[in-house]
Amino acid sequence: MKIILGSQSPRRREILNFFSIPFVQAPSPFNEDLVLFEGDPQKYAMTLSEKKAESLVGQFPNEIILTADTIVFFDGQVFNKPKHYEEAFQTISKLSGNTHKVYTSVTVRRGNTVHTAIEETKIVFNALTSEEIHKYLTSIAHQDKAGSYAIQNAGSIIVQRIEGCYYNVMGLPVNSVRRLLAKFGVDLWNYLKTF
Repeated sequence: MKIILGSQSPRRREILNFFSIPFVQAPSPFNEDLVLFEGDPQKYAMTLSEKKAESLVGQFPNEIILTADTIVFFDGQVFNKPKHYEEAFQTISKLSGNTHKVYTSVTVRRGNTVHTAIEETKIVFNALTSEEIHKYLTSIAHQDKAGSYAIQNAGSIIVQRIEGCYYNVMGLPVNSVRRLLAKFGVDLWNYLKTF
């Protein structure tokens, strides 16, 4: 038994590697731009993770496919991966000194059986100066991150408070994954690594 991790995210790979469960990383070919945001961030994230899983079923008809999608939501707007530096700067500027929500939808699928869960985490940012935002953005690879930031490492200097699952903000909420895999008879407790 192996899991197909339908993501090219190094952070999702890192989190799944906390466990000894065998998996293969196979990025989803689904074009996320095909899904339009219509005001409901949870529905939007769930649609994206489900479409990612659906796009891999033909290639992996018998395996358990695990996909996820993480979005940042603030003031009625979704902030995905920035297209360029200026967009990243504008995003962090808007989030500065405010509370936003991070949603990660996780989908586990095998054949035609699909289960999806959504996790919400609230993040409070410190009030940041323009100079601090520039310093932060030039210190990390922000291009592949929803909301243009990462909570880990240098993110510790911009995040004032977190309410909810830390791993949700990294892109793979472990408890949601555990519950969904259990629906397919896979108990993540059986794959704990000894450190």
